[in-house]
Amino acid sequence: MSLTTSLRRMFGRTDDPTGLPSTVEAARALELVRDGAALLDVRERSEWSSGHAPRALHVPLGDLDSAPRRLKQGTPVVVMCASGMRSRSAARSLRQLGFEATSLSGGIGAWQAAGGAVRR
Repeated sequence: MSLTTSLRRMFGRTDDPTGLPSTVEAARALELVRDGAALLDVRERSEWSSGHAPRALHVPLGDLDSAPRRLKQGTPVVVMCASGMRSRSAARSLRQLGFEATSLSGGIGAWQAAGGAVRR
C-alpha cells in the first residue's frame, strides 16, 4: 500500500467511490440509512433513553467490542453519538475490524435537524 493510500484511509478519504468517508453530514447519513445502512448509537443508556433514532442499534461506546456480533458484515454502518466525538472513535474501531463505517458529524442533534426521526 502506498503512503498516499495509507494517508487517505487514515484521514477518511479513499479513491474507491464505493467507500465511505470517515464522517458524513446528517443529510448523507439519512440517505445511507434509508438505503439500508445500519445505524449504531454509541451514547450511554441515559442518553439513549432521552431520545434515539427508531431504527438505531444501541451499543454504548464502552461495550463496542460486542457490536460486531450485532452488525452484518458487508452492510455499511453509520455511527452516531451526542456530538460526533465518540462516534468518530467507534467508526474508526469498526473500520479496523473490516466494517465500512462512518461517523455522523454533529450527532443526534444534526440528525434531528436534518429531518431524522427521534423517539422519546
